[in-house]
Amino acid sequence: MYRIFKLLIVAMWVCRLRVASYVLQPKPLRTNSKSTRILSLRKMSTEGEALTTTLDSGSHQSEMEVKKSRFLGYAQHVETWKEAQDYLEVVRAEHPKARHLCFGFCAGVNPVQERCSDDGEPTGTAGLPILGAIKGEGLSDTICIVVRYFGGIKLGAGGLIRAYGGGARLVLREAPKKVLIPTSTFRISVASRCIGSIYDSVLKAGGATSEEEYDVEGNLAISITCETQYEDGLRETLTDATRGAVIFLEEST
Repeated sequence: MYRIFKLLIVAMWVCRLRVASYVLQPKPLRTNSKSTRILSLRKMSTEGEALTTTLDSGSHQSEMEVKKSRFLGYAQHVETWKEAQDYLEVVRAEHPKARHLCFGFCAGVNPVQERCSDDGEPTGTAGLPILGAIKGEGLSDTICIVVRYFGGIKLGAGGLIRAYGGGARLVLREAPKKVLIPTSTFRISVASRCIGSIYDSVLKAGGATSEEEYDVEGNLAISITCETQYEDGLRETLTDATRGAVIFLEEST
């Protein structure tokens, strides 16, 4: 009798352990093809090259007031320092009586060009906060200008940093954005009989041509621009289309 009772006790403990094991076992995650595709795309975007963002075309503006001082924000997509200077002159002409016209400029990838100006404000209180706003928003090829009309109340160094940085972020966040697609440009020379094949191949690759020049024999020298990721393939296509007659004059830029 005692042995039977002992066996019953052991059997009850075994059952309890099996139930506990079943309860504690984690349920498998339910997946579907859609979520798998999303994860795959995210992985590709993080493992690939970082995308560069800039402002959409046109001049973008905003305005804010801090202790009676007006801060007018201006921003525009530019590709060179010369273009940035031209935009600075346009804004300066619109505000000849403004007390300060401070800016930040960032362009290029390798190397990166950066410039900023406090335009009479205490050093480091205007230009650097504006430049920091551009970089903080993840933008390139951008100039941002903040024009200040003094309202009679001094803001102090900390107040100026917050005001200029805030004015820059306001206009940059409100402006529509676009992704910069890296492009490469190279120059080729080809005999007149292959000109049609060149234009057809460039068009199919989504490229563009410029600076066409013909010599006395009718041979064409031309610059071709395409997305950098397609450059090698386009070069091979041009070589095949002309049966090796194409001459690459310059390295890509």
